[in-house]
Amino acid sequence: MDRQDYVIEVSHVSKSFKDNKVLKDVSLLCESGKIYGLVGHNGSGKTVLFKSICGFLSCDEGTITVNGKVMGKDKDMLTDAGIIIEDPGFLRTWSGYHNLEFLYTLRNKKNKDYLCSVLRKVGLDPALKRPVGKYSLGMRQRLALAQAIMEDPGILILDEPMNGLDNQGVEEVRGILLNLRDEGKAIILASHNKEDIEVLCDEVYEMDHGKLTASA
Repeated sequence: MDRQDYVIEVSHVSKSFKDNKVLKDVSLLCESGKIYGLVGHNGSGKTVLFKSICGFLSCDEGTITVNGKVMGKDKDMLTDAGIIIEDPGFLRTWSGYHNLEFLYTLRNKKNKDYLCSVLRKVGLDPALKRPVGKYSLGMRQRLALAQAIMEDPGILILDEPMNGLDNQGVEEVRGILLNLRDEGKAIILASHNKEDIEVLCDEVYEMDHGKLTASA
């Protein structure tokens, strides 16, 4: 495959915080229409890698190229991407719909029917008036996924997207992610759930003490 076919290219990336080297010579190539799974213990470096790809953290060594643009040089922050990393900062006194509406209309025209359809897609009722501060963890996770997909990005970077979901919710979100893959999205996800990785991922990588290796 020609290198220009890869939408994400992580090349020999290292990152340290003081004396702690969190990423050690990490390389990863991702193309559209595939789901890439990252497994590893807490603190292994998965979230730092995700934040580096998104431009939230800068690399000490190596380069990260997304859609032909070098992060930190050609582009500061990743824009054509849906991102779930840690707890999204929703406005807790607003409903799920009003949170999405606020974020969506920062860059787009208001489109109530479309936003309602996105909420239904992730299993939330757009008419629900309950403030997000009173949502369960699973409902907040569904809302985070709605935010990630609402602008139809070409890339999804999802850190533990099934967190807090019940069995039915897990099945629904797996179906959504497989459909998005079939639509040609490039998806990178981290999960502690072995079954999520087996069901969803075309390629699997293990992160251990900052080193990334392809899983057999």
